[in-house]
Amino acid sequence: MRAFVFPGQGSQKVGMGGELAAASAAARAVFEEVDDALGQKLFALMQDGPDDALTLTENAQPAIMANAIAVLRVLEQEGGIVLAEKADFVAGHSLGEYSALCAAGAFSLADTARLLKLRGQAMQAAVPVGVGAMAALLGADIEKATALAEAAAEGQICTVANDNDPSQVVISGHREAIERAIGLVKDFGIKRGMLLPVSAPFHCPLMQPAADAMAEALGKTPPGALRVPVFANVTAAAASDPAEVRRLLVEQVTGRVRWRESAIALRDAGVERFIELGGKVLGPMITRSAGPDVAVTSVVTMADIEELAKSL
Repeated sequence: MRAFVFPGQGSQKVGMGGELAAASAAARAVFEEVDDALGQKLFALMQDGPDDALTLTENAQPAIMANAIAVLRVLEQEGGIVLAEKADFVAGHSLGEYSALCAAGAFSLADTARLLKLRGQAMQAAVPVGVGAMAALLGADIEKATALAEAAAEGQICTVANDNDPSQVVISGHREAIERAIGLVKDFGIKRGMLLPVSAPFHCPLMQPAADAMAEALGKTPPGALRVPVFANVTAAAASDPAEVRRLLVEQVTGRVRWRESAIALRDAGVERFIELGGKVLGPMITRSAGPDVAVTSVVTMADIEELAKSL
């Protein structure tokens, strides 16, 4: 069995998608459609930067999705691969869940781009700049990270946001609490804590205004039928009912990204091969979580796509 997986924020970089667009009309069509849907020159920003503008949540989220879907469209149109025939499940890390749902046919490309733009803006607006922060805990498992977050909270929000793999957990909340947590890492047997260069504290209760905004947006643009079930971030379980998918996407804004558990659950569901489209971020996390017996393929370039098409 196979799962196609889609990367999340932090995988953006200036120049992304350029090689694909130069080589493939299918890729160019994706970037043009996203530009049209958003009414902005996002692809030009992806190519030329500046980096700080691309890193802005409202730009990074649709850019990462567009890049991943461009890889998928090239694979489908030039490699002759039909996702629904080759994938048993899809999954994505945080915003990558929207890419996964677009790939599974639940949202059109244009709607996915607009939803992610709005999601980025709503997440940015939910908390004033400087009030929240996120930190990666290296050499931390979920138990150590949870204990640290509870100790550092002191009445503020400090919670596990991303359980990425057995050695990396991300915490999110009020900046003072996150800074306290970084100062306490050694006491909890954690190797290192480092502030992440993000503009808001994602996946924690401070994001409730953004969850409300997404509930409203998804009410107007609800997901349609899925051709392939999605493994949802907040449950680490398969979902295919559009109403349930919509509810889980709202919960996901304030809820934990259970990526480690998702990798294990996918393996336990029979997935032997994971294919990451548009990035090389999730593969190592999946291997560390699901173990060395699963195969992981990262597909970014035209050469990667050609190789994958042959192997499928």
